[in-house]
Amino acid sequence: MARKWHMSMRGLLLLALVLSASAQDQFIVRIGPGQIKRLATQYGFTVGAQLPDLGNNVYVITAPANSGLGTALAAEPAVQSVEPDQLIKLPKKSGLTQPAGGKFTGQSVVLGATPAPTPGYFLQPAAATIGLDAAHAIATGAGTVAFLDTGVDFNNTILFWNLVPGTDLISPGGGIGQDISTLDQSTTSILDSDAMIELSQSTTSILDYSGGSTGAGQSTTSILDQSTTSILDDGSPLSNAYGHGTMVAGVIHMVAPTAMLMPVKVFGNDGTANLSTLLEGFYWAMNHGARVINMSFSMAANSPEFQRALQTASSMGIISVASVGNDGQQSVVYPAAYSNVIGVASTDNAGVRSSFSNYGSVVSLAAPGEEILTTFPGNRFAAGWGTSFSAPMVSGAAALLVQINGQLNLQTAANALLQADPLGQGLGAGELDLVKALQYALGHGGNH
Repeated sequence: MARKWHMSMRGLLLLALVLSASAQDQFIVRIGPGQIKRLATQYGFTVGAQLPDLGNNVYVITAPANSGLGTALAAEPAVQSVEPDQLIKLPKKSGLTQPAGGKFTGQSVVLGATPAPTPGYFLQPAAATIGLDAAHAIATGAGTVAFLDTGVDFNNTILFWNLVPGTDLISPGGGIGQDISTLDQSTTSILDSDAMIELSQSTTSILDYSGGSTGAGQSTTSILDQSTTSILDDGSPLSNAYGHGTMVAGVIHMVAPTAMLMPVKVFGNDGTANLSTLLEGFYWAMNHGARVINMSFSMAANSPEFQRALQTASSMGIISVASVGNDGQQSVVYPAAYSNVIGVASTDNAGVRSSFSNYGSVVSLAAPGEEILTTFPGNRFAAGWGTSFSAPMVSGAAALLVQINGQLNLQTAANALLQADPLGQGLGAGELDLVKALQYALGHGGNH
């Protein structure tokens, strides 16, 4: 895999994390056996959830703001690590206007009630860019791809046949990862309507299941803008992140239509998640048969516990893929920056880095991330922009490689995926080329 930003010493990282957490009141701590009650009494913090998948001694704790607890615990011999339980957000809107003429003119987009693929969905421009048709003559995907996101619409007739029960770590009572479980009746009725959903002055290009765009004109192409994975404007009755997981699942399915899809709902419909919830979801996916884990999100601060989880995943042969963020900067973000994660940037369909895409050492390779036609709740399609939709293309590509090589691990997958089309532009190995990746895998231990 391409060389990435190297972590500094654990002590310096821990110090930086503790200092950044000085104004926070919730921490993730790894404490020696039998020490949690003693330390809670000594320092006056409240013990919250225990994270058993991370070992029996990892806890979420709460203390008064500005208490200095992080610094104090870092000095305790019984404490192995302490870090803020940071809040992670799916990218927000920035108001970028999409290029004119961007809608899928002439596409026949029809959702059917059978498992048969929809031609327009598989023949979109991004599919041609990565060589999808030729790749499907070699492989169509195997194994299970988990995605840490907002869940998925289990009633979607395109995805239904490939979905396996996941988990819901957000909704009261849990669940299997349903994307629409937190919407009320009045909200879901909007999605059942055949009418165009009027969302903002720049109307979205949501496509209904009767075929064709429900909007018209050059101003109807924008759904996900420069720094967004959200669909709806703040004034909409639907929340910012609604449908994001279903859209990510649709991209994975487009690339690997015979791979299984496992939703791990860790983000609420407001587009936020605590680090502790992400960790719990990541370990859940690891322990429930995921061969590939897609993470279409990024965070600015390093997390020792997340890094530990990723090391465990790679030792199990699991392939972790993450988006590199939509700030348009040469930025280091996590988890994409970790050496055992494939970090994915965004390009347009002409091989040019997207203006919103981060770039530089965090990037392993790039994939199309503009005007990506994908599934949306309510048996609709939507078009999306963002590295959130580039990452699942690479996750789908990894599932193709799993079919070629049942013993695939992170390193062998990375070696194949990095057989890309060189582009420069701070985009690592270049743009995803499915055929090159599959041919490399066939020549290096593939079973075809």
